[in-house]
Amino acid sequence: MPITVNLDVMLARRKMRSKELAEKVGISEQNLSLLKSGKVKGVRFSTLEAICHHLQCQPGDLLEYQASAEGEAPVAERSDGGDGLR
Repeated sequence: MPITVNLDVMLARRKMRSKELAEKVGISEQNLSLLKSGKVKGVRFSTLEAICHHLQCQPGDLLEYQASAEGEAPVAERSDGGDGLR
């Protein structure tokens, strides 16, 4: 996937454990672990906002885009046929 989650890096920089951040943000440790590993398809802006607040960082510190090697533009997969701008 071309989006890399650097949450573990920010946790280490802030000397904070996943358990502590999960409690402060109000999500389970398991969900935070899934987010750290990049195994989620999305994250709510409210959750991202809370993570950034407690880690004192910007969303760009947590998420990184890496272009695919083939040079092809990714196509968004939408089950509802919408444009994703709601």
